[in-house]
Amino acid sequence: MPIGAGTAWPSREALTRVGLPPVRTALDYLLSSVLACWLVVSAYHSDAFHGRLLVLPVLGLLCFLAIVVLFHRWTIEGRLLASLGLLLLAALLGGGAYAAGAEKTAALLWVMGGVLAMDRLPLAAALGVWTSLFAVLALANEEALPSVIVTMSAVLLGGYTLRLDAQARVTGFRLLAEERAARAAEADSAALAERARIAREIHDVLAHSLSAQLVHLEAARLQIEGGYDREQVLRRVVEARSMARQGLAETRQALSALRGQMVPVEDYLRELAVDGVRTEVVGESRLLPVEASGAVRRVAQEAVTNARKHAPGADVTLRLEYGEGVVTLEVRDEGADAPGGELALSGSGFGLLGMRERAELLGGSLEAGPSASVGGGGVASGPGPRDSGEGADANGTDPRDRSRREGFTVRLRVPA
Repeated sequence: MPIGAGTAWPSREALTRVGLPPVRTALDYLLSSVLACWLVVSAYHSDAFHGRLLVLPVLGLLCFLAIVVLFHRWTIEGRLLASLGLLLLAALLGGGAYAAGAEKTAALLWVMGGVLAMDRLPLAAALGVWTSLFAVLALANEEALPSVIVTMSAVLLGGYTLRLDAQARVTGFRLLAEERAARAAEADSAALAERARIAREIHDVLAHSLSAQLVHLEAARLQIEGGYDREQVLRRVVEARSMARQGLAETRQALSALRGQMVPVEDYLRELAVDGVRTEVVGESRLLPVEASGAVRRVAQEAVTNARKHAPGADVTLRLEYGEGVVTLEVRDEGADAPGGELALSGSGFGLLGMRERAELLGGSLEAGPSASVGGGGVASGPGPRDSGEGADANGTDPRDRSRREGFTVRLRVPA
């Protein structure tokens, strides 16, 4: 037994009816009613109360019920001396019944007091009460000492069994509460993860489209203020409108993806295959999980946009390969000698970093860099030359200018 267990109260939950099934509560009330009736019947059956004394068993029962109610409340509050005083009153009430000649009623009161003590008091105090009641009952029934020993042994075991049952109930109740808390935490974590996924979808869909529109609209404003040709202004507005339509279509696709209503990945890649972009599909096509499908779409979109920014006019190949338990997307442009236009200056510089984070969240990987490096098996450890915000190298050459000549490749691998 742990040190201090003899003086420790049962837990507050064990002393209350927390977690107790309604059926068990109903049975407890029924048993209490039966015992109350038994006390009164045994008192009247003893023929110790006549005339005006007939009211005494009922009054005694009411007093005992008040003692039980107060004992229940004060044990919850941890008031040991007050609780022991109540048990002493119950013992004196039994002594009065014994003196009046109602020996069975007295024995019932003492037995019930012993059960209450073993069930609700600290163990050391409960054993002291039980020993005292055992001595009183033995002195009152010297001729039936064996039956007294059996009865008080049953009181000891029964009361302690009720105590253990309450503790087991509390343990189960606490485990249930912990499980509910864990499920609530999991639900909160899943909600946060879903919010993060929605935020990534919104960024991936709208960021590049809106930034490109801003570039074109700002250029159109400057041309209007500078008195440029009307056709140039119109071309800027038309391009901005086209990007707005594309952004709206991609937003609808993202919303469909969030609802789990996604078109096949191949169809989406073919929609991107315009103006020098071609699509290749290797392996047996199959439906992909929502997360993997969304990653492939967003990486393809971001990589094609980067190619248009930094290598305008370059041929771009989208290669989708279905493997066993994995899907690989490779976006390769052949490079271009022409410098990147105004779109090369747009964006936050974290496009490839965001793609890599998306892949790692799914347990996959992303390689990005010049085609010679990625194609030869090398892995770019950083965001890569494009969209990385790097400056000129030691030779005074902008890495993005070099990648335009060499070509650039983004390779995504995710479980699917």
